[in-house]
Amino acid sequence: MVAPRLLGNRRLWESSTSFFFLLQLLLSAVGAKQEPITADFDVRPGGMVHSYSQNLGDVTCAFTYAAQGGTNEQWEMVIGVSEDKKLFSCSIWRPQGKSYLFFTQFKAEMRGAKIQYAMAYSSASVGGQNDVPLKEEEFLVTEQAVSHREGKFHSELSKLMIVAEKSHDEL
Repeated sequence: MVAPRLLGNRRLWESSTSFFFLLQLLLSAVGAKQEPITADFDVRPGGMVHSYSQNLGDVTCAFTYAAQGGTNEQWEMVIGVSEDKKLFSCSIWRPQGKSYLFFTQFKAEMRGAKIQYAMAYSSASVGGQNDVPLKEEEFLVTEQAVSHREGKFHSELSKLMIVAEKSHDEL
């Protein structure tokens, strides 16, 4: 099973559950007090590129995608911050679990913060089912974005999770 990436030393965790636990631990360790921003949005098929974003202070989580198939699906974006305003989290997912859309591309960006941990899933946990992570070769994680790998991505996406650290201002 592929697990979330830790940038820097590229260490991989054994399960997506470990990542979720780590996310909760990181945010609670610094005493997350500010309420996260939760917003619903429609993922629209039709093959055109669409974007949706949310800001929390001067950090933006942006999701850009193109998809084919069926009808609109309701998705959710949650962006949160630790009390010291150094760690930000962004989750993008379909609350009903598996998406039935065929994604031709995707990219989730954290503007104003550097990605430390990220994971992409073909199916989100719901109704006793577990998250199903994408294979490592299907997506790319950089300090600024999580995106599909051209020619490797199998077009299934239901969830993205990101933890990013606030960029430091240079003196």
